This record gives sequence, C-alpha cells and structure tokens, in this order.
Amino acid sequence: MLNLPIEYPSFYWSQTKTAIDLKVKDWIDQRIPTDEDALLKRQWDIVVMGAPLSRSSISASGASEFPEHFRKAWKGFSTYNIDTDQDLRDLRVLDFGDIEMHVTDINKCHSNIKMSMEGICKEYPNSIPFTIGGDHSITAMLVSGLKAAVPSREIGILQFDTHLDLRDLKDQGPSNGTPIRNLIENGIVKGSNVYNIGLHGFFNGPSLINYAKEQKVNYITLRQARTNGIIETVSKAIQELESKVDYIYLTIDMDVLDIAYAPGVPASTTGGMRTDELFDAVITAGRSSKIRAVDIVCLDPNRDSSALPTVKAGVHTFLSFLSGFLNKG
Repeated sequence: MLNLPIEYPSFYWSQTKTAIDLKVKDWIDQRIPTDEDALLKRQWDIVVMGAPLSRSSISASGASEFPEHFRKAWKGFSTYNIDTDQDLRDLRVLDFGDIEMHVTDINKCHSNIKMSMEGICKEYPNSIPFTIGGDHSITAMLVSGLKAAVPSREIGILQFDTHLDLRDLKDQGPSNGTPIRNLIENGIVKGSNVYNIGLHGFFNGPSLINYAKEQKVNYITLRQARTNGIIETVSKAIQELESKVDYIYLTIDMDVLDIAYAPGVPASTTGGMRTDELFDAVITAGRSSKIRAVDIVCLDPNRDSSALPTVKAGVHTFLSFLSGFLNKG
C-alpha cells in the first residue's frame, strides 16, 4: 500500500458496471479498503485526487467542498459524449481519495499536496493525475510535486483563468492569488513556459501585467482568443509549449467562466467564458500527448444556485478533458 497522506474518497457510489448505458457513477473505480491492494496494482489512465483546501483563499471560499460534490454529481452524467461521438468507458479511471488536510496549518496542507503528487507520479508514471480542488494555491504544490518526481524534466503550464495569479508572495504568501508567481520564483517553471488564456475585464492590475512582461509570461485575453478562435488559440499555445517543454500541466480555474454560467466560484466575474468555450478549450488541450497532470480549482458549491450549475460544469469539464484524452497525439 502506498504510504501517502491520502484518505479514502469522501463519498462512495454503489455501482452497476454491466449497464448498457453506463453512468459515470458506475464507471469510475473508487479506492476502498476491502479491494485496495488489487486496485493499487492495476494500471490506470487517470488517477483522481481531491485536494479539499480553501483556507488559503484570498476571498472567503468553500472550494474545499467541491471534491465531495464532484463525486455526488456523477449520477447525472453518461460516459457517452454525443458531441464527439465517444464513449469514455474504456478509459481506466481510479478515484484515489482526498489528500489529508490540517485544520489550521496551511503549510502542512501544502506539504501533503506536494508529497501526494510526487508519490502518485512515481507510482503511476503512465497515468494522468487529475486533482479536484480546492483553491488555486494547490497548483503551486502540485506542480512542485510533479517536478520532484521528474526533476530533469522541463514543465510548462497551460492556464485557463480570469486572473494572472502573479500577486506578490511577500504580501500574499502561498495563497490562491500567487501560485504561478510561486512556481516562477522558486525556479519550478519559467515564465516563458506559462500560457494563460481567458483574462478579461477589470480584474488584473498594472503591476501584475508588468511582472508578467518581465517574466515573459504568455497571456492571451479572452477577447483575443475569441477573435482568433478558442480552439485555434489553445492549439497554438499547446504547439508552442510542446516545442519547449517535456510536460505540460493544465490548470483550470473555474472563475474563467462568466458569472452567468458559474455563480459558484469565490471570485465570480462578468465577461468571462461560456461553458461551451471552456469545454472546447479543455478537449483541445486533452489531445496533447505532453499533458502530464491536470487540476480544476476555485469552485465553491456553497455559492452555487440550487440546481448546482457550476458543480455540473466542473464535472463536464473533467469529462471533456477525457474526451480529448481519448484522441491524444
């Protein structure tokens, strides 16, 4: 058994794996004590982890609740994607559980995240770790864990976000406003290997733009992406990253979506992406053979409306990535 600070999943489904029309709840294997040894010995395409941390969020956030709501929403989704005419059921996906979090010690939480990511990457070198956040601070720790597992590899970041996440660490510490700067200043990634798509409106100050330019961060506004085409913009960013790095880390901040489509995010904004644009972007990214790990962050179910549109958008985003992954290059 792997000696990692990862607890069993917070929510389990009773499964019927023989259904002709398979639901996601009946498809994804979940790590359970009785079958743990057999499960851990198998090979997986995707290993899902929850990182239920939101105490490091600048704004009040219940993003720590998303991993459980993510699992509970599986019953509403089929493994078949009519838009791409694909069935995901042949992919091997394991829900490993939730990384252990300390009640008050954020540094301990971050240490557990880094350790868990490093361990999963070493144990399952041919699998994609897909982490369900949690706020965006977890990304710095996840990428650091990946780097620790493959220290000789160059890592780039593809980021879908409303924000640059380049706030000053001296002022903010390792919060959800600083993960990309954290990685740059600690030498984990180069600024020139960061591509941020989705920035819009009045949500990034001039000091952050200046830092991005100094570090040669590649940022593409949503207006620019729409002018050139979302799929074309993501494809170009992927192509450029593939020519420069060994691995690409994909981070999806759900606040990239317009508030009309994602009311359940702590820093909701106007003028953001539509859900169909995000799904297209994620499918496109999923086709890259250099994608090594993925996360979805900053989704607060407590802020969602009663129909849970943001939670459902989060699950749809996860499945969209898998739809692209099925056709990876």
